[in-house]
Amino acid sequence: MSLALPPRVRSLLFAPAVRPDLVAKLPSTGADAVVIDCEDATPVEAKARARIDAAAMAVKIGAVVPTLIRVNAVDTPWFLDDVAALPEQIAGVVLPKVETMAGVDAASRALDKRGMAHTPVIAGIETALGVADARALLTNPIFASAYFGAEDFIADMGGTRTSSNHEIGFARASVAISGRIAGVSVIDQIVADFRDDDRCRRECQEARAMGYAGKLCIHPAQVAIANSSFSPSVEEIDRARRMLTAYERASADGIAAIDFEGRMVDEPVAAQARRILDSIAD
Repeated sequence: MSLALPPRVRSLLFAPAVRPDLVAKLPSTGADAVVIDCEDATPVEAKARARIDAAAMAVKIGAVVPTLIRVNAVDTPWFLDDVAALPEQIAGVVLPKVETMAGVDAASRALDKRGMAHTPVIAGIETALGVADARALLTNPIFASAYFGAEDFIADMGGTRTSSNHEIGFARASVAISGRIAGVSVIDQIVADFRDDDRCRRECQEARAMGYAGKLCIHPAQVAIANSSFSPSVEEIDRARRMLTAYERASADGIAAIDFEGRMVDEPVAAQARRILDSIAD
């Protein structure tokens, strides 16, 4: 029996379907969920074999950690065969390069034909068109979550990736906003330089501040950083509790805004504190 996709994914760790040695290590990494990748990390000549191996490996490790398979994009020649090979005992499917409603409908029909109409799908928003139309795309009921793919987005734009992230700032924020409007959680971009822990930590902090729920990881070393960054600290939890106690006491006396440790607290600030406490109750 496969473990279900958790409602909040702080770390989503990928491994190539063509690397069974790496896939075998996924359950021991501490990731909230893992993905066996048949798309970007699998060369063209290995696509056919990869989808078969991915299915077998997903069933095996899915009993230990929630496991998804990333299929190829809808408009590729491998998509339908990828879906046909999916095992029903997986936590979900990752659908890359989601761009059009027609493509989403095609994916929905293929999953329905496979008998997996209710299987959670994570949408990859990673092209200019996908970002532009993300608000409408993510309202489709097949999507349980979404991620922003910065590398593919910049490749599509013809731009250049930098460590500053300035070039993807608008798109990154747009996907977060679209996910919020659609009611699906969103997961932040990868850090390609998996040895740069400081950048990974910084990006996680930026993403959490923007409303992202977690981080795409491409190396096990990034998992602990993501899990920690997207979880409230002991200090945050303590402050949120004390703040809400003071605010609710004042509210009961008809006071709508208070000074709490030198900061004004009104309802929007209190809502942020409640969200922190709600996250530890999930």
